[in-house]
Order: sequence, then structure tokens, then C-alpha cells
Amino acid sequence: MNRLAKTFFTIALAVTTTLLHAQPPEKHIHDREQIWLGFFNQTRFSDRWGMWADIHYRLTDDFANRPFQLLIRPAVTYFIKDNLRLSVGHAMITHYPAKGLNTTRFEHRPWQQIWWNQKYTGLTTLQWLRLEQRFVEKVVADEKVSGHNYTFRVRYNFGFFIPLKGKEMTAKTPFAAILNEVFINLGDNVVYNTFDQNRLFLGFGYQFTSHLNAQFGYMNIYQQEPSGNNYLSTHALRLFVFHTLDLRKDD
Repeated sequence: MNRLAKTFFTIALAVTTTLLHAQPPEKHIHDREQIWLGFFNQTRFSDRWGMWADIHYRLTDDFANRPFQLLIRPAVTYFIKDNLRLSVGHAMITHYPAKGLNTTRFEHRPWQQIWWNQKYTGLTTLQWLRLEQRFVEKVVADEKVSGHNYTFRVRYNFGFFIPLKGKEMTAKTPFAAILNEVFINLGDNVVYNTFDQNRLFLGFGYQFTSHLNAQFGYMNIYQQEPSGNNYLSTHALRLFVFHTLDLRKDD
């Protein structure tokens, strides 16, 4: 084999080896079933100031075999306009142990959000952009160790609400709800799962009063785990209740 052929062979072998190692690992998708229950409140104290609070309890494995998460998320809200507001808060999350494990992990999560909605004839849209800083207790071999795993995350949510009676979301109105939220992980600890998850919700709701509605439906959560080649597809039944209060005095 002459020198040129040897050089070509060496380059071809190196490129082939690189390509083989560069191939993404085989994707493994695991399915699970959950129930998500949530309550949201937004209270307005003045033209500019208010508060946000939501509480969630989630069950997992055949929908309700064991607890999955408990989340409490309060915030202070600043109203730029009636349909545009900023919130800054702190969430506290309990992550219950996976099947066969015993250690519960706690997470502290400061968060910041811009929220806005828009009303059209026969349609209401809702969007929010949220930043989260996540401090999760470290667990090694099913035992807590000192320190926290830190990452931060960007979330973008877009939703459509379509009245099924009349053209506005007034009291005693049933409606359809379609929402999608994308999560992106950032930080030095994020290696293989910059894409975190996508949550798609399809359901129906009922506007009981101008201040209270409930939404029930199906949510699919498609999530990439830190390993990069393992994914979770969660099939969840979701029931959320939304309550608003306006404590401003009438003129």
C-alpha cells in the first residue's frame, strides 16, 4: 500500500470512528400514568400590586398508586396593565421517592415570570415566560448528602380558551382549553438534556363566575432525563381550579 493510500485509509478510519462515536445512543421511552391536582389564586390589592399562589399535589404509577410531588408556589405580582403582569416568588417542592426507594428530596426554586393574556371575539389567549433557579437536595445511593444540585430553567407557555356557548368567557360558560408549555434546562450541570420537557394539555373547562373556573382534561408530558437517551412519556389526568380576587375599592 503506497503512502497516499495509507494516508487516505488512516483518514477514512478516523472519520468513520468519529461518526460511529457521534451517533446518538438508542432512545428509550418509558410510559407512566399520573393524576395532577392544582389550585391557582391571583389576588389584586391595588392598581399595581397583588399576589400569586398555586398549590399542586401529584400522584403517579397507574395514576394514583403513590405520591409523586407536592408543590407550593407563592409570589408577589406587579400589574403593568390589567392583562400584563410581572411576578417574583419562591417555590417549595417535595419530590417523593421513586418506587423501591425511601428518600424524599426537597427543592427550593426562586422564580420570575411575565404573564399576559388577550381577549378576542370567541377566543382568549394566555402566555407566560418563566425563569426558575432550582436548588435540589443531593441524594446518593438513596441517602441525602450535603449540598444541592443547581440548574436553572426557562419555560414558555401558550394557551387558547374557546367558549362553547356565546362568544365570551363570561359566567356559566363551558369552554375548550388547549395549552402547550416548553421547558429548557440551562447551567453547568446540564449536559445531555438541555431540552427538559414539553407539556401538552387538551381539556374542557367551566367558568362558574367571573372569578372562578375549573379545567379538566388530558396532559402529555414528554421529558428527557439527564442521561440523554432516556425519555418519559407521562399520561396525566389534570384537574386545575383557578380563582381570582380583586380587593380594590370601587370608585
